[in-house]
Amino acid sequence: MNRNTFYFSLLSLAVAGCSTINNKQAGGDFDYASQQEPQQLNVPSGLSAPDQPQTYAIRDDINRQGPIGKNVDVRAPSLVLPIAASSRIEGDSNQAKIWFDKVLEDSDLQLFIYQAVEDQLAADGVGIDVIDPENKIFESQWYNREKESGFWLFEEVESTESLRFRYQFETKPHGRSVAVIVSLVDYMKTDKSGGSKQMNQLDKQRAEMAMLNEIVAQVDFKYRKQQRDNRLLRASQKLVTIGQNKVDEPTYIVEMELDLLWANMPLFFDDHGFKVADLNETKKIYYVDYVKPNISLWDKIWGEERAIIELEDQRYQFVLSPNGEKEEQTTVTIFDEQGNALSAEKLEFIFPVMEQALSFRDAF
Repeated sequence: MNRNTFYFSLLSLAVAGCSTINNKQAGGDFDYASQQEPQQLNVPSGLSAPDQPQTYAIRDDINRQGPIGKNVDVRAPSLVLPIAASSRIEGDSNQAKIWFDKVLEDSDLQLFIYQAVEDQLAADGVGIDVIDPENKIFESQWYNREKESGFWLFEEVESTESLRFRYQFETKPHGRSVAVIVSLVDYMKTDKSGGSKQMNQLDKQRAEMAMLNEIVAQVDFKYRKQQRDNRLLRASQKLVTIGQNKVDEPTYIVEMELDLLWANMPLFFDDHGFKVADLNETKKIYYVDYVKPNISLWDKIWGEERAIIELEDQRYQFVLSPNGEKEEQTTVTIFDEQGNALSAEKLEFIFPVMEQALSFRDAF
């Protein structure tokens, strides 16, 4: 026997050995399954029966209908994986069910989740049928799986398995929470021993959980894609321009609602050398002291230097106001220590830094 033939024989034995492993079955012997229940102790009349603690007693009717010994399926049940943003599960639920809370304010949550289901089925090459539109019940068409055996030209189909799933949606009255429930509604299996429409209960639960987790992953993917698209859209938009406020003073006009911009301004101040000395939230005024940042050699080496706003070191006022009737726009007027609004020329000079900073592209 040459060396190649010897190695091939070892490989064949290893593969054959691996193929005999049954992950559903416990290891060891199963002698306990054939043990007979011992007879009750007969106590002669006139004598007292000894104490029989029941702490570890096993009733003889504990498992008359279920599997015993080698037939016991020892696999752990599958779990729902709430990996998508704002997804959660109910701890006491045995269903393949998950809740999604609203993340994208500009999207209908139920429609968004339905599209995720539709996209997942499309990726699997399976259609979807509307069963009850009023109660929001949908079903997949058949998933077909084949198990082949043999080698190369001698492969043959050993078994075929077909499954259909139902998807039901629950929506809270406020519309900000939507649940998806997945259940297996049809099953067929054909192999050399014949056909069957019954599925092991644990396999059924695992199939439902696997399908639900595919949907959760699809929702997570769609969220991430939407976030990326929003960032790209924001990066290509001109969110800051130079204009005039309601009293014709030079100002920056920012494409952001007043309250949101007011809340984000501390980020801008911290990153660009401003220190908030005082504020008037009612009038939306920040009083800040500006000291031009020093860029160290290490900042340059590590690429951490930030663009400098070319202003004099002094106290400034940043006054935020709504831009007329345009609620989605806010004016930012900057006053120097003498109370004079910075000129249009000055705003234009520092605009390259201010435009990037007030867009908050790096923050969102």
